[in-house]
Amino acid sequence: MKPLRGLYIRTYGCQMNVYDSDRMRDILAPLGYASVDAPELADLVVLNTCHIREKATEKVFSELGRLRKHKEASGERMRIVVAGCVAQAEGEEIMARQPAVDLVVGPQAYHRLPEMLARLSRKTGDRLEVDFDVVQKFDQLPAHRHVNGPSAFLSVQEGCDKFCTFCVVPYTRGAEHSRGTDAITAEARELVRAGAREVVLIGQNVNAWRGAAPAGSGDDTWGFGRLIRHISKIGGVDRLRYSTSHPRDMDDELIDAHAGVEALAPFLHLPVQSGSDRVLAAMNRKHTAKEYLEIIRQTRTARPDIAITSDFIVGFPGETEADFEATLQLVRDVRFSQAYAFKYSARPGTPAAGMPSQVDEVTKDRRLATLLALLRQQAFEFNSATVGKVLPVLFETRSGRDGLARGYSPYQQVVHAEIDPDMLGTMVDVEITSAGQASLQGRARLGAAHDRELDGVIE
Repeated sequence: MKPLRGLYIRTYGCQMNVYDSDRMRDILAPLGYASVDAPELADLVVLNTCHIREKATEKVFSELGRLRKHKEASGERMRIVVAGCVAQAEGEEIMARQPAVDLVVGPQAYHRLPEMLARLSRKTGDRLEVDFDVVQKFDQLPAHRHVNGPSAFLSVQEGCDKFCTFCVVPYTRGAEHSRGTDAITAEARELVRAGAREVVLIGQNVNAWRGAAPAGSGDDTWGFGRLIRHISKIGGVDRLRYSTSHPRDMDDELIDAHAGVEALAPFLHLPVQSGSDRVLAAMNRKHTAKEYLEIIRQTRTARPDIAITSDFIVGFPGETEADFEATLQLVRDVRFSQAYAFKYSARPGTPAAGMPSQVDEVTKDRRLATLLALLRQQAFEFNSATVGKVLPVLFETRSGRDGLARGYSPYQQVVHAEIDPDMLGTMVDVEITSAGQASLQGRARLGAAHDRELDGVIE
């Protein structure tokens, strides 16, 4: 049955956008909007965009061209909203180039969507909102959270003050802002009540979080490691993760949390981008390869079995063969469980876009292929080392391919296994029987679903 008002949200890019899309659904639900599976069924279509990759704007316009035809077929009943980072960076151009777009809203202003839709129906007010009032946004988001599965994102920090020379995030998301501990705790409790068993704390630089301590704690502010210990005490939080981190913000308190917080997954995504100090300086990363390796050493001392993942950019302006070899050596030294690697793409308005010695595409392609081959080898070796082990796996869905359940290990590996239907959404002990580069297969220990307690204590 079609809902009173159909809502279709297409999400591009990072986990922050996934969180924002979920919150837009929460905001619009009181207005009678419910999700539909295809844009042609929708009364309201939202493109929640990402500006990180090359040609992001043109991809949005291509999608808008297709949506315009659906809007015309609906008799102009359909409304089209462009949200997210492309909206922030290119809002005026979007409005000028594509008349089918009804509203443009930046990532820190989407809490105003109900008001903007009301103005649209009255044909009054602006159709473009790109303010940076992140404090007001979080204050006005509804307390209710809709959860689609046993794992849920919780935004604790937004924005970036790092100003890496290749990145647009400081210009599209604004300065770093940390939410208060009480607000985060309340949302985490709401996620558990709604069915989440894993809470993923997210932010552009999530470990830069510094927030007001809870009343009665005796402290003024807390760091991110203390926040993790606090949230882990909420009953029903079986597993905690966080992403994405910056090496400059990996302090001793956070590293110690990996040793002392049972619910914290043995997993760290810590982007390094390059193994060359010369390239790192040009990127304005403000850490060296040696400092990065020392962080990894300390973290593995605290939690020896931890899985380390990272991000890499190849072909940054001025990168030489020696620089690239330094990246390969860092990868060999760390031995990542998995990692993401991309060719450098110039983002308009960033300092790197105007740097001399831009690397040609043929060289970028060659270096990327070489790096990916090494990373894939390491991923297979890490996965193979889990064969024969029993891991707690949080099962989320069933695979359409073979009917097996699909879940995630503590090391963020995809695991396929046959389980009882009532085990979906629970943590199940699984003996790993085989491994590939991208996933594991295993045998569930029947009756091994972990008990859940929703009334735990919190410090």
